[in-house]
Amino acid sequence: MKKVTIILLTGLFFLAAGNIFAQKITSGSFAALKGQNTVNIQYDYSNLMVGKKTEKEYIEKGTIDRNKKKEGTGDTWAEAWETDKTSRFQPTFEKNLNGVLNSIDLLAKEDEKDAKYTLIVHVTFIEPGFQSGMGPAKSATINMEVTLVETATPATVLGTIVYDKIPSVNMMGYDFDTGSRVESCFDRAGENIGRVIVKATK
Repeated sequence: MKKVTIILLTGLFFLAAGNIFAQKITSGSFAALKGQNTVNIQYDYSNLMVGKKTEKEYIEKGTIDRNKKKEGTGDTWAEAWETDKTSRFQPTFEKNLNGVLNSIDLLAKEDEKDAKYTLIVHVTFIEPGFQSGMGPAKSATINMEVTLVETATPATVLGTIVYDKIPSVNMMGYDFDTGSRVESCFDRAGENIGRVIVKATK
């Protein structure tokens, strides 16, 4: 019984540790969203680094390497890398963000041009990680900068928060798909920024 308790406590410790990542409000606040019903979301992947490469370099190398092993697989992989942003990463981010914002009756949505304010989600770094089953593994992480601006005048910055090394969720060795690992980072990011906004508006 004692051994079981220790194992459970150890597991909870690592689970909690996995949810810890660096965040810093570098300027202003998100208090302007108090009383708003909607907020626009704009995604930005400009100057994105993937590991030690630019996104362009990463895709080019990944495509060539995979096509060498099996013709066409690299092209399929490159297409999935791009479509994952709009079909997986962003919807997951918004789902978890809105799951928290629902408590203050605020809805965050892409292309909500009539909203007074816009959240610019700038993804600056992605570590795709890897999973080999029973062998070595590396969690995915992302860095992003979330900025609140006035929709009509984007140069008017109201608040900025920087996130460093948001980790993927521990899938107990079953996160073989790169997209799934990175998507889980967006999962955590959405929930966290939601908490920041709720706290700022109370």
